[in-house]
Amino acid sequence: MIRHPKNTNLTLHRDVAYQGLAVQVVKGPFISEYLYRLHQTMERALTQYARVFAFRVDLRLPTGSELPDYAFTNEVIERFIESFKAKIKHNRSQARKLNKYAHDSKVRYVWARELGQHGKPHYHLAILLNRDAFTALGKFEIGRDNMFNRLVEAWASALRLSVEVMSGLVEIPNNPSYPINRDDPVGQEAFFYRASYLCKSATKAYGDGSHGFGCSRG
Repeated sequence: MIRHPKNTNLTLHRDVAYQGLAVQVVKGPFISEYLYRLHQTMERALTQYARVFAFRVDLRLPTGSELPDYAFTNEVIERFIESFKAKIKHNRSQARKLNKYAHDSKVRYVWARELGQHGKPHYHLAILLNRDAFTALGKFEIGRDNMFNRLVEAWASALRLSVEVMSGLVEIPNNPSYPINRDDPVGQEAFFYRASYLCKSATKAYGDGSHGFGCSRG
């Protein structure tokens, strides 16, 4: 086991796979503890739900807007997650008014905090939901009642900004969505490979008081 040179509590992973699942080896080395937590998050989702809707999203800070002090700490991602959870809970509550058998969904997630060229933090996330409740991000247009807008509204809330100035701050990467089934190892490997990017050692800050990685509990 090779200790991380900037944080000896972490170990580096240089293999092409983790627990038999391929990782983006060209982005390595990875942090073993982060890969473990990503794997655990996926396993927990699939234990609870036979069908999971997983997707990638990136959150960025604006330039030229006055932001609260906490926007440059991990408090901002915590506020985003709590706001997003509340929106999912509200959506499911409304769905049950129309159909008492409407499925619920726990929000599971993995996030990575990275620093850009100018030292400004941004976040990469993978979010996992019950696919019997949610199946798509929807059109990437402000004002619609869909998953994309829940993400935008939650990030706006975390930054204390209006939705109208959020253009480009919630970035959906190419091919963001992954339908995962409990009995489909191929689909699980595809998602894990994509999300392994969040577990890479490079571009994370160490020793600045902010964690570079976090995930849901339970």
